Amino acid sequence: MVTDEKRIAPRIESSNLLSYVCLDENNHEMMQGMGRTLNVSEGGILLETHVPIDPHHIVSLTIALENDLMDLKGKIAYSRKREDGKFESGIEFMEMDEEKRRFIRQYILIFRGQENII
Repeated sequence: MVTDEKRIAPRIESSNLLSYVCLDENNHEMMQGMGRTLNVSEGGILLETHVPIDPHHIVSLTIALENDLMDLKGKIAYSRKREDGKFESGIEFMEMDEEKRRFIRQYILIFRGQENII
């Protein structure tokens, strides 16, 4: 079977509110908002928002895990408007150091116990 899937790590369904800030190429804040994760992997996150995110912007995400917060940056891999009017943006993580990787792995472990791998 041939697939166009480029994903290395499996996606884990997750539903978690997070805040985000969109930055332009000069690192200036262009907009901010709240979104909801739909799934996450070690390489990125699928974010649901009420407004579109410019695919040229870098997205700075703040994710909560119990009492810890982690700031992550990512670039938009794709974005689409759904039939219900909400938007989904696939975000590929950037600038991942070992602390951020551990945080995402812990986040995935928590949701893996609650959801199915898709």
